[in-house]
Amino acid sequence: MRIITGKYRGKQIHTPINLPVRPTTDFAKESLFNILNNIVDIESLNVLDLFAGTGSISYEFFSRGSELVTAIDINPHCVAFINKMGLSMKAENLEAVREDVFNFLKHPFGEYDLVFADPPYDMKGIDSIPDLVLGSSILKEKGWFILEHSRDHDFSRYPGFDQHRKYGNVNFSFFRKV
Repeated sequence: MRIITGKYRGKQIHTPINLPVRPTTDFAKESLFNILNNIVDIESLNVLDLFAGTGSISYEFFSRGSELVTAIDINPHCVAFINKMGLSMKAENLEAVREDVFNFLKHPFGEYDLVFADPPYDMKGIDSIPDLVLGSSILKEKGWFILEHSRDHDFSRYPGFDQHRKYGNVNFSFFRKV
């Protein structure tokens, strides 16, 4: 796994083998950020990364100059790894928080321009995530919510749905808070 572009372009991320994660592939991540480059100014964003895992998406936003990146994960080893990587990159605007995402969404702190969520594909409750994010104060008006999911889910009928993209086994559904 690597950081694709920005200040830390090409930096390899060597994750511990004991993390219970499924990182977004470099191919899918590169495709996602190509889309984002055309719809948002990444450097002006406050970003929330839910189910952050290895922090791969968080590092990419940080490397590209986002103003603030907050990573949420319940696993203490994932949070420790993200914080360790943040220290090694002197990332003062990258913070990892240990919290259950569903609890966090009930009591959010702050507002974000973009929320990215990459829950386990087989997780119970994945269908409720768009409603929880779009129905809360966590996402600013006209903000973007992106959900990574398996092909088994179709979010096209959800309020705020904007588009769907597929890259191999990785699916992204884009939502807009309007």
